[in-house]
Amino acid sequence: MKIPHPKQADFVYSAYKRKVIRAGRRGGKTTGVAILACRAFLEGKRVLYAVPTDDQADKFWYEVTSTFALAIERGLYKKNETRRYLEKRGTENRIRCKTAFNADTLRGDYADLLILDEYMLMHEGAWQDVGAPMLLDNDGDAVFIYTPPSRRTRHLSRADDPRHASKLFAKAADDTTGRWGAFHFTSRDNPHISQDAVAELAQDMTQQSIKQEIDAEDLEDVPGALWTRKLLDETRVSKVPEMVKITVGVDPTGSAGGDACGIVVVGKGVDGHGYVLEDCTIQGSPGRWAGQAVAAYQRWQANRIVAESNFGGDMVAHTIETVDGAPFVYLVHASRGKLVRADPIAALSEHGRLHMAGVVDGLESEMVSYDGTGKSPNRLDAMVFAATDLGLQYGASAGIW
Repeated sequence: MKIPHPKQADFVYSAYKRKVIRAGRRGGKTTGVAILACRAFLEGKRVLYAVPTDDQADKFWYEVTSTFALAIERGLYKKNETRRYLEKRGTENRIRCKTAFNADTLRGDYADLLILDEYMLMHEGAWQDVGAPMLLDNDGDAVFIYTPPSRRTRHLSRADDPRHASKLFAKAADDTTGRWGAFHFTSRDNPHISQDAVAELAQDMTQQSIKQEIDAEDLEDVPGALWTRKLLDETRVSKVPEMVKITVGVDPTGSAGGDACGIVVVGKGVDGHGYVLEDCTIQGSPGRWAGQAVAAYQRWQANRIVAESNFGGDMVAHTIETVDGAPFVYLVHASRGKLVRADPIAALSEHGRLHMAGVVDGLESEMVSYDGTGKSPNRLDAMVFAATDLGLQYGASAGIW
């Protein structure tokens, strides 16, 4: 069995029941938890390792099967390559490696030690709905591993809250019960790779991505983004006044790959302030997102629906208007850059005139992370369309961008 490097040893030999590991790319986090899994297996425990994709699972499975290659060859352990498990014959002592993006893909097993790798890409339900309950019988242990998502990787996440892993890390770091432990190391802390290799990894990355993916820093604010989390928190409200006008903003996907359609409800209160009431963004067919937009319109008794016409033009309006109960759809053409369009709305926040009604995680994540590059912020665009339509953008007329 490999000897862990110092940063790996910190979590391999620790006694915490819940370990949250935040590490840089190629920092050795997967090899480290493979060592942890092998040690648990030798102690007679049942280990379940889960990661979102097959490619990501290959490294862990290679480390495990290499460690026990001789025992496998001698028939002491049974290896099943199809289902990727290693088992001590005649017992329930095993290591299993499987893919899991969400609760459904994690079901059907149990463990004494559960390892969730690339946890920030998984839906929260993988742990909350399935992972935690499967450990109850034996008071099992859990390990969560992640690299802070940059703008290059954020869109891969299946989570409702893209920051759920970083919030769990903060919880572990603040824990005083002795049950949770937080561990942090960078790509540079791996003594088995050269600094040249780290430099090669970073050569096509922005400074922001380097801080996140190599230095493994959870960045609250992104340089160039128009909003900060501090600003959103300072202007957040738990109750809203009576609304004088409500608009549902829709940003249809322009991708054939099925990107989410931004759908955000914004209201103008009797005080003249804007209130983001709900984020109804959904991924699916045109019929599905059109139905979602109309449902939001009816649920909030909105005054109208405003949609971007860049992708599909009149077809966007027609798709929505064919849904039962749909109103006439007003189209706007987004001719200016996203940050330019959003800037006056961000100014409203800075002046305390635009508020989040409660916590709107998905939208807020886009607001504080979009710097004009990377994946299109569907939620942010939909919110800007709606807020501008309400006259919250001083001096602007709906439909002129």
